[in-house]
Amino acid sequence: MPSEEPTAASFDLTRQPWLPVQRRDGSEDELSLREVFAQADNVRRLVGDVPTQEFALLRLLLAILHDAVDGPAELADWQELWDDGLPIERITNYLDEHRDRFDLLHPSQPFYQTPELRTAKGEVNALDRIVADVPNGLPFFTMRGRGANRLTFPEAARWLVHAHAFDTSGIKTGVLDDPRVKGGRAYPQGVAWAGNLGGVFAEGETLRQTLLLNLIAFDTDNLRTKPDQDRPAWRRPPDKPGETNVLELSRRPAGVRDLYTWQSRRVRLFHDGQAVTGVILTYGDPLTPGNKHQHEPMTAWRRSPVQEKKLGLAQVYLPREHDVSRSAWRGLGALVAGRVAGAEQRAEAARIVRPRILDWVARLTVEGDLPTGYLIRAHLIGARYGTQQSVIDEIVDDSVAIPVVLLHGRDQPLGMAAIDAVSDAESAVTTLGDLAADLARAGGDEAESRKEMARHRGFAMLDGAFRTWLAAIRPEDDAKERRAAWQREAHEIISRLGNELLREAGDAAWEGRVIETRKGQSLWLTASHADLLFRARLRSALPTVVPKEPEPLPASTEAMEATS
Repeated sequence: MPSEEPTAASFDLTRQPWLPVQRRDGSEDELSLREVFAQADNVRRLVGDVPTQEFALLRLLLAILHDAVDGPAELADWQELWDDGLPIERITNYLDEHRDRFDLLHPSQPFYQTPELRTAKGEVNALDRIVADVPNGLPFFTMRGRGANRLTFPEAARWLVHAHAFDTSGIKTGVLDDPRVKGGRAYPQGVAWAGNLGGVFAEGETLRQTLLLNLIAFDTDNLRTKPDQDRPAWRRPPDKPGETNVLELSRRPAGVRDLYTWQSRRVRLFHDGQAVTGVILTYGDPLTPGNKHQHEPMTAWRRSPVQEKKLGLAQVYLPREHDVSRSAWRGLGALVAGRVAGAEQRAEAARIVRPRILDWVARLTVEGDLPTGYLIRAHLIGARYGTQQSVIDEIVDDSVAIPVVLLHGRDQPLGMAAIDAVSDAESAVTTLGDLAADLARAGGDEAESRKEMARHRGFAMLDGAFRTWLAAIRPEDDAKERRAAWQREAHEIISRLGNELLREAGDAAWEGRVIETRKGQSLWLTASHADLLFRARLRSALPTVVPKEPEPLPASTEAMEATS
């Protein structure tokens, strides 16, 4: 592995294809930076080698677009872009102006790299350090079973962008001239910036729409921007080993251009003129996630009482990470409302703040010309780290179609109906899980595992139905009727699944057995009694389906409530 690269080599990201895309006809391709903007109307979306790579690459494109148009300063500027299309000539001229800084192999200022990076012993590490699908120490759980020995220049460029966004924590290579290094090692300083986030962006029908929907105006409320200081990484001097001056870092990020291209790591790629063969990767500029909610628009935020107490601060907000066990629609409340009802009237700070990017989309329907019936996909992407954040355990990649009418305050009843519909689904699935547990107990089996299996089954069956129901909401709809329609559909689905559980119950469950309730009472539990209780619970969970004068429940059913 050579320690120095051929000086004549070049890989110009503005003109060489390296961005993987899916076209509107379903075909896939790789495009250069110039091409991806010029062809954005014919591109469906970025793809990426892993989902988190799509998020990192999208933020790179947004930083370029923000900087190329030097804005948008206000909504009127954005509306002009939406009506007239991307200013391709302006973007192309911008890329040409900064072309040297987009050369992956430039000898003195390579893209997103620190060319002076060296270790005391001159080591160069394997490319596993930047390839997220090669778990360190777990080579049997990857498609690259023998490690990543060589990367094409397009692959290396993508993983480089990804490393600055989602690199793991843990002990890293110690480099010369980094005062943080001790004994040849760089000790843990946390994951790269985007790894802290429960990433959210608004997805349109084309890449052009997606770029513009996320091109947030600089005058957006509760978003701190210093336009005269907000510069992407390629308009700052190339980074040296170690972190940037502490005083300078204390004034940053200056805006989204700075944040989307934050140099969380110091990286140097090594190549043989044909492919990238090695890497040095270590820590770069730290950025703590606490109270960055007025800087970072692509995540929801949550108050942290623990950190407030620890730091002695009145309010501390942290990024709200995605729950890998829940579908995107089940977290709809944080996306649509993001606040505790009545908190403002009680002069309380919000417990949850929804992503500013969705506030921005809501503003486009109120102050701009975006129709209230317009449908966006809230795309959720995030990484879940394990073992002291030194490995990526799981990646969240999900989306939910949301009519923008749900996002703004003028139609709060519809938004609340959607949030309440999620609660209806949760309650209905709970009744299904309780039925499975009762049937297990009646047959003398273990209840909890049966309960969890039934809940998983219930959410899986409601998933498609809820997404379809949600996407069909229109501004003129009556909120109460829309929720009632969902309750009727959920009742039908969960009732049908309950019937399937009853058919699957064995003879032992139908014969029943004596069980002890939590109140110490003895009760003969059978599948028939479990069914009665399930129907009662389901009617209670979905009240619009209940007849006006329901029949009184048998006394045995009331007694069984104590078993759950």
